[in-house]
Amino acid sequence: MMKSSAAVAYFWEDKLLIGHEQMDDEHQAFAHIIQALLKAPDNAIASCLADVIAHATQHFAQEDEWMCNLDFPARQCHMDEHAAVLRSAAGVKLRVHAGDHQAARLFSQELAAWLPPHVQHLDSALAAWICKLAWNAKPLVFHRQSRTRAATAIA
Repeated sequence: MMKSSAAVAYFWEDKLLIGHEQMDDEHQAFAHIIQALLKAPDNAIASCLADVIAHATQHFAQEDEWMCNLDFPARQCHMDEHAAVLRSAAGVKLRVHAGDHQAARLFSQELAAWLPPHVQHLDSALAAWICKLAWNAKPLVFHRQSRTRAATAIA
């Protein structure tokens, strides 16, 4: 996983939309679950980490199944990343159960840094592959303009 030197304040951003509704919804939910772990007090760390692990396990299994069933060309690299995250999560869970809450805080920071590039590169390629097979087309994604950009465009 990527190393980060400072705490990452992470929240969902529309620029992470990739044009596959189910994946987009799951990524947004994952971002919120990661955010909850980032902000969790010590007495909620284990529960929030369990939520992260449960969501990641289910979501990664779904994507892995799609990649295998649809013969996605880059599936091994993508699946290897999923497996690495789950291995890291299992190790962090052991440390949290031993009382090391800082391990979960660092893990949540790393996940927050890892998720955007994973979505923008690997998951977007999977979404494009699914759309190509289903409709011989690319995903279509509309991004909201910020109020500042919209005002500048009108002026």
